[in-house]
Amino acid sequence: MRGGTGIRTLAVLACVGTAPVAEAADIRVYTSGAPAQAVRAIAAGFSAQTGHQVTFAVAQPATIERDLAAGDRADVVVLPARLMARLEQSGRLRAPSAVDVARVGVGIVVRDGASRPDISSSAAIRQVLLGARSIVYPDPRSGGGSTGRAVARMIERMGIAEAIKAKLTLKAAIGGGVDLVAGGTAEIGLFNISEIVPIKGVTLVGPLPAELQSYIVFGAAIPASNAAPEPAEAFIQALGAAAARQAWQDAGLEPVAPAR
Repeated sequence: MRGGTGIRTLAVLACVGTAPVAEAADIRVYTSGAPAQAVRAIAAGFSAQTGHQVTFAVAQPATIERDLAAGDRADVVVLPARLMARLEQSGRLRAPSAVDVARVGVGIVVRDGASRPDISSSAAIRQVLLGARSIVYPDPRSGGGSTGRAVARMIERMGIAEAIKAKLTLKAAIGGGVDLVAGGTAEIGLFNISEIVPIKGVTLVGPLPAELQSYIVFGAAIPASNAAPEPAEAFIQALGAAAARQAWQDAGLEPVAPAR
């Protein structure tokens, strides 16, 4: 796999202890950070059953889009559905391979051992943000800034943007944003729940209340450059299978593909 600019390549083989089958293939998956943990867990079971080896590159969505345009070759991409639609329109995906597999909402995170604030309503969230010593959430201007944009819009609607501006840090989870909470640099964090769950030293207080919640739907698809798509098709089927639902839930996402 060519190393794309800015991509943090994970040398993870999902092949688990079974002898390769005669038709075993190498499947290269490019995924954004939020679904990465679940996709790796599902890949482990898939590899054990099929003998196919799965490797991963994890990066912000815009970085993946840029690197694919520059010629990086992937067999499967797992990305926000809105970006999938744009890639499909530009001819970079095999049609009609895109399938929605899961969605994730925004959660509130604090350092382990800190008191868990009341986040049960819009009014409660407003008081938490006004009272916090420091706050971190993804930069709305970054390549993976859809969560940051949603949080920024929420803060604007609450009318507290100026009041909390001086105590904000803007950093994506994939760039260490949740780690700032774990280390005590930020008191309150707002990130995709699936990007909070894997980080040690923090506590997920819970999701934003329904009236404030913003979901990102993730899809899986096969790039048009994949000339032998059958193993990739099988992997996408595994992402949406009933057996994969627990892996999505354990990683903080909600499966959206129908159980089958």
